[in-house]
Amino acid sequence: MSEFDVNVQRLLGDLKKLATFSSTKLTAPPDDTWTEVTRLVYSEEDMAARDYFAGLCGAVDLAVDVDPIGNMFARWLGEDRDLPPIATGSHIDAIPHAGMYDGTLGVLGGLEAIRSLKESGFRPTRGIDLVLITSEEPTRFGIGCLGSRAMAGTLSAEAMSKLHDADGVTLDQARQFAGFSGPLESIAVDSTRFAAWIELHIEQGRILEDHQTDIGVVTAIAAPATMQVVVEGQGGHAGGVMMADRHDAMMAAAELMLKIESTVRESERGDLVATIGTVDVHPGAVNSIPAKVSFSIDIRDIDLGSRDAAMEIIQEVARQIESTRGVRILVETITADPPALCDSKIVDAVVESAQEGGYSHRRMVSRAYHDSLFMAGIVPMGMIFVPCRGGVSHRPDEYSTPEQIQAGIEVLASTLARLSL
Repeated sequence: MSEFDVNVQRLLGDLKKLATFSSTKLTAPPDDTWTEVTRLVYSEEDMAARDYFAGLCGAVDLAVDVDPIGNMFARWLGEDRDLPPIATGSHIDAIPHAGMYDGTLGVLGGLEAIRSLKESGFRPTRGIDLVLITSEEPTRFGIGCLGSRAMAGTLSAEAMSKLHDADGVTLDQARQFAGFSGPLESIAVDSTRFAAWIELHIEQGRILEDHQTDIGVVTAIAAPATMQVVVEGQGGHAGGVMMADRHDAMMAAAELMLKIESTVRESERGDLVATIGTVDVHPGAVNSIPAKVSFSIDIRDIDLGSRDAAMEIIQEVARQIESTRGVRILVETITADPPALCDSKIVDAVVESAQEGGYSHRRMVSRAYHDSLFMAGIVPMGMIFVPCRGGVSHRPDEYSTPEQIQAGIEVLASTLARLSL
């Protein structure tokens, strides 16, 4: 492979500048490793960040195209333009009060990998595309990986037309206000568009840190499913209804929540996890028996059968609790995405690149899901993880050291070089 030098200080400057495009910021961070970022898709901050990214790409002669939903494609043409390119990238939108590395490392790190290869004199046989994917976070429109789902064809134009934010602004209105136009039907790409996809990302867990490992070589991405539960009971005055006469929606919901936890804990598979992240209680008064409770379930595994079996158990338990507590429980599956296996050739290329660079590596499963999960439906896929302090992500104290970042980009650049020859 060609020798190349990653300019990690240049990249850190880019990341810090990108982090300034935020609608919130910490007024008194504990130290200079804390950076708060809030950047919702199609917001003023998002559009300014996109302009900054486009400018960085233009500075190294990468032509940028944009699709109707705002997915951005920066292209480095290869020697053989008949061959489909290798692609790398991630997202730059950020949930409220997040950190500065989630997603952005894959976008600007991908740019730094390309800059390093270009500066070394490397010439790819097939091109390399850097992709900024729209709206990986579900914050605004309630669905994660919006841009990659659309590219993979798993989210139809009809389904996209029904999406709206909390203020009632539709996806179509928001994207057109942001300057993105064209038929939504044209976003999906076929399997010949890219030869391979590789995404660099912070781990968002602590396996690499705990094992003092430089590089995570992802072998599979766990399959997430989202369920919404509504429990309807009978409300009443907290002092006026005796315990034997109650049909308390909150107590029924709590019983179901605990059963979900025990089902997952007792599973023979160590990769099955479930999270209840939102709960809404009506009427929400301290002296009123809850009449209605709604809550969400995130349940995931790399084994589809294991995850789906747990979902069936949740439905069965809900029916039992309905009967014993005299309540009504509706359990609706919102999304149920399949797991994704990383391509063995890409995994091998990442391993070889890590070994060549003298970096320790560990094969591992991604329990967080990423745009790569959906890209795997149209292209051979792989991911590279770098450690993050304490496994923390989606918080202002999200942090990876310059040395950890440099290792990740060196491995990414080497992997891109291998795959593009």
